This record gives sequence, structure tokens and C-alpha cells, in this order.
Amino acid sequence: MTTAAGPMEFPEDGKVLTIIEHLVELRNRVLVSVIALAIGVLVSIYPLTSWFIGFLIAPAKDIYPGFKLNQFTLLDYWSTYFRVSLLLGIAIAMPVIMYQFLAFVGPGLTKQERRWLFPIVGGCSFMFLLGMAFAYYVTLPPALDFLLDPNTDDVQSTIGIQSYIDTVTRLLLLTGLTFQLPFVIMGLAKIGVVTSKKLIGWWRFAILAAVVVAAIVTPSIDPVTQAIVTVPIIILYVLGIGLAWLVEGSSFIATRTRGSS
Repeated sequence: MTTAAGPMEFPEDGKVLTIIEHLVELRNRVLVSVIALAIGVLVSIYPLTSWFIGFLIAPAKDIYPGFKLNQFTLLDYWSTYFRVSLLLGIAIAMPVIMYQFLAFVGPGLTKQERRWLFPIVGGCSFMFLLGMAFAYYVTLPPALDFLLDPNTDDVQSTIGIQSYIDTVTRLLLLTGLTFQLPFVIMGLAKIGVVTSKKLIGWWRFAILAAVVVAAIVTPSIDPVTQAIVTVPIIILYVLGIGLAWLVEGSSFIATRTRGSS
């Protein structure tokens, strides 16, 4: 294994490191990740953060033209601005962070494990982005339509920027994490905690869990938004069953191959 700046080497290609060398290796890779994060934050501060805040507000403006957020304390806007800059910095630095992680753990894995690791990381990244896109374009508009209009003459909506951005980013992040469900199921199947047969038998509990997760993820309590989120979770569960079956099949093939050799 080389230093954090170098390419990945595997045990059969390089020397075995001592505990101290592993700690130095970990320190170097964490340092590179922190530097990448700092650069990502600096790059995003201007004008990317301003654009992204406008991007998050756009669905509300589409529903209510002329919609504007309010600042209730002196630091509301700037605390929100720099928090969004941090989130964008993490997104920008994520390829470097993931590379450093893979380069550190990769040499300790077998060839079989490494063959699964890299596609899973790529699949998780794609599903996370897909989940956030789904939340923004599909879930957020009906949720805002419900939340921004109390449907009563006694209440007028005056929305603070901090509350709005926190709610929207929470929805995006939680939905992105929820879309990792197929790979979580795949990992559990890989280590033998669940099987595809058991997962099929748990379909009633899966539907109930999907409803509960949808209630946690969505900021709105209206049934339309809840259903919009519940259905994809069930689909993701079915996809997870397929991945679990795939893992079981590959494990069976690998066992038969070792037995015949």
C-alpha cells in the first residue's frame, strides 16, 4: 500500500504494513479528505451557494409567484448560507473522500470482496443522487403546496429562510439515504442476516415500514405526499429482494467452484 497521494496497491502487490504505518496511512488519507472538503467549501461559497439557495426556493415560487423568505434574526441568512456552503463542499469533495476511503480499506479485502465493493459504492452514490432528485422534483412540490397554504383566513404564512432551507435539505438528504435501501438489504443478505425468501415473506411488514418511513421523511402530513414517498420505498424493497437473490446466487456459485477445485 502506498501513501495517501499514490494509487491503490493490494497486499499481494506490496508489503504488509505495521499498526503504526496503518495509522500514518489513515492520518494522511483523512488529511487529504479534509483539504478536499476545505477546497470544496471555498469553491462553493460564491456564487454556487447563492444559486443553490435559489434552486431550493424555486419550487415554492412556482406554486406561489412572488414568494419570498424572511429573516427573523440577524444571523438567519448567513448561518443558513454557510451551512449550505458546507453541504455543497461535502458534495464537491465526495469523489476524493470516497477514493481515499476505498484506497485505505481496499488492500485489506479479498479479490472477491473488492469485486463487490466498487460497484456497490458507485451504485450507492447514484441512488443517493436519484433519491434527492426524486425528493426535489416529485415530493417537494405537493408538500410545499400543502404546507404553505394553511387553508384558513386566521393564519398567514410568514416563512423564515432558516426553517425553509432546513426543511427542504432534510427532505432531500433523508430521501437520498432512503434510496440506499436496496444496497442495505444486499449487504445484510451477503453476511447471512436475511435471505430473499425471508424478505418475500415479510412483505406485509415491509409495507407497514414503508408507510412509517414515509411519515418520517416527508415534512407534510397530507396523504398524497405520503403515498408519493411510500410507493418508491416499496419498489426499493422489491429491488433489494432481487439484489439479495443475486448475492445468494453468486455465493452459491463461488462455493461450488471452490468445492470442485
